[in-house]
Amino acid sequence: MHIPQYVGQYVDGLRAPLLLHPPKEVHSYDEEFTVILGDWYHDEHSVLIKQFVNIANPGGAEPVPDAPLIYFAQNATYLGPIAGTSPAPVTSAVGFNENATLPFQPGKTYRLRVINTSAFAAFFFWVDGHDMRIIEVDGTDVEESPIDLISVTVAQRYSVLVTARNDTSANWAIHANMDTDMFDTVPDTLNPNATSSVTYSTSASLTDLGFVDAYHDVDDVSLVPVIQIAQPPVTRTIELEVSFDTMDDGTNHAMFNGITYNAPLVPSVFSALTLGENATVASAYGPTSFVIDHLDVIDIVIKNGDAGKHPFHLHGHKYQIVGRSLDYTSDDPTQNPPIVEGQLNPIRRDTIQIPSMQSATLRFVADNPGVWFLHCHIEWHLEVGLAIQLVEAPLLAQQRNSPPQILNDHCAALGKPVSGNAAGIASTTDLTGLPLGPYQQVLGWRPKGIGAMFGCVLTAVLGMITVTWYAIGGQLTEEEAEEEVREKIAAKEARRKKFWPFGKKE
Repeated sequence: MHIPQYVGQYVDGLRAPLLLHPPKEVHSYDEEFTVILGDWYHDEHSVLIKQFVNIANPGGAEPVPDAPLIYFAQNATYLGPIAGTSPAPVTSAVGFNENATLPFQPGKTYRLRVINTSAFAAFFFWVDGHDMRIIEVDGTDVEESPIDLISVTVAQRYSVLVTARNDTSANWAIHANMDTDMFDTVPDTLNPNATSSVTYSTSASLTDLGFVDAYHDVDDVSLVPVIQIAQPPVTRTIELEVSFDTMDDGTNHAMFNGITYNAPLVPSVFSALTLGENATVASAYGPTSFVIDHLDVIDIVIKNGDAGKHPFHLHGHKYQIVGRSLDYTSDDPTQNPPIVEGQLNPIRRDTIQIPSMQSATLRFVADNPGVWFLHCHIEWHLEVGLAIQLVEAPLLAQQRNSPPQILNDHCAALGKPVSGNAAGIASTTDLTGLPLGPYQQVLGWRPKGIGAMFGCVLTAVLGMITVTWYAIGGQLTEEEAEEEVREKIAAKEARRKKFWPFGKKE
């Protein structure tokens, strides 16, 4: 299951779940439903992004959604509104929130494929009166793991098994509550909690047990993949530290290792395929690119130095989560434990949530030549540069691949070059024209500031000397003052005669 992402399109609602089924499922169940979670904005992305990336928003407060959404699909069709209801015509095709329901039959076991399609909001999901067992994480089948609720950040996917009750005397609430800790503010107009239902009988009442005692995250490192893959020994480590700051242009941007991402003028996959031997030079792709060799075993250590949680998604690979730290700055091994090598079967997924000041070590084998994006899947954070790209085995990619003509046609229609380095130049160093920055402000004493301060101090000192001089009697006598005035009048008369030698006109 996955969702599309291009210049904010899914903020405006262009999003849908995509399910790829294996020839045979690992787990058994009677039916399945897809549960789509999302956030909804009343303003378009083009309006919101201008408000977000703005000198009037130097702290980088993200646009808060106007509503949560939950709706359902089965067999490639969205489920309609609850029978007998009359929603507005514009929303009458699909049931959502309180007007959406899952029809359950007593005793059956259902697979719920839960996907978070949000631009920003994470969710906590549970079903009143029913137990859940996790059986899949981001496309990785896992051994059944019972859980009371699941935390689903942006772009994460979970499958849970839910066995229906044996009676039809009540219908039950389904909850999808936004994680409002991620919002700078919670507007009074926002109800962050979406509720739908499981229906056993149209004549039965709805049972809503209300809030849970406390939210919690899924302990994903404790999940066990069905297909065992042992942890390989690492050959290269890439460390990435997350930060946000007000930049030299007054706007707030995100950074990995102090650098904000800008999209290259030439799509990097074209650079990898057209630079020849120079395709292995990382600088050709721009400052936030890493070239990795074929079959390298890569550890990516992401350290979240920001105050908020972030969902990090890697294209082209599933990584093993081989370590987590509760405080990556700590010397305490209980808070920042070393990586345990030789793990027999660590969990594999492609989207991980990392809370503030925590870190995660993600290991994968570079066995898929191409150019792969690693980014925060919160739309607003991607827009302000929280991303890098991995250029994997470019020489091998040149041997195996050539882009289809339609990609060249698309780039031509967009006016984009399709060869050369990130700036469209056949060079590894000349990136003239490539968008860069903004940059972090340089703090401390700079030459202009030092000069200005010196001038201020000098003026203040001279002023104090003058005041002191007058205070101790350094003022002129009356005779000296009159003589000074006479001298000034004589000097003025001399200047007049110089420019008007014929004297004044009568």
